[in-house]
Amino acid sequence: MSKRLKKELQIMIDEKLGQIFLGDKKKKLRLIMLRPLDLIEFTEFAGANAEDILVWVGKTLGKSVLEKFFYNKDWSNETVATKKEVVLGILEALELMGYGHFTGRFKKTYVLIKVEESLSSDEKENIMAKNLCILYQGMLAGLFDALDIDVDNEEIECVLLGHDNCLFKFDFLEEELDDSLVDGGAGESVSDVLSTL
Repeated sequence: MSKRLKKELQIMIDEKLGQIFLGDKKKKLRLIMLRPLDLIEFTEFAGANAEDILVWVGKTLGKSVLEKFFYNKDWSNETVATKKEVVLGILEALELMGYGHFTGRFKKTYVLIKVEESLSSDEKENIMAKNLCILYQGMLAGLFDALDIDVDNEEIECVLLGHDNCLFKFDFLEEELDDSLVDGGAGESVSDVLSTL
């Protein structure tokens, strides 16, 4: 990982303000402390609209993380190769923030993102912990949305349903990946390309 990215991903504490933040204080990317139990019980409070609200919150978080690292960046003219590297870099940032271990695999018409040791993993016995998976799905969808990549998404495996990990699939709606960007069978490691943007 580049020195620049390592510095930006350091967790800092502002004792005067009593806040925890990520990286450069000027970027104001504050860590959001979410207690999994609060999210699990959220449906009782929100009722029928809980899933939509959690997806919206997740999308807002995903977009916010990207925008704090790349403020005022217009993604509409960037190459798909650059966007791919940014997705992998943001997955590493989420991992460093404690959301689990992320692996991204880009295929011709879709992207698979596997999350190992997600917040849901500790709540396997509580089916209401599905709210945590919905939050993850929203965060990842928000990332693609902020990068101007049109996708449809679904969770195709879930640790709460007996799978080893959570697996999210993002189908490209408007374009296919160039063959040079398609990953092989194994998951992609996160690259250091972010430092060149």
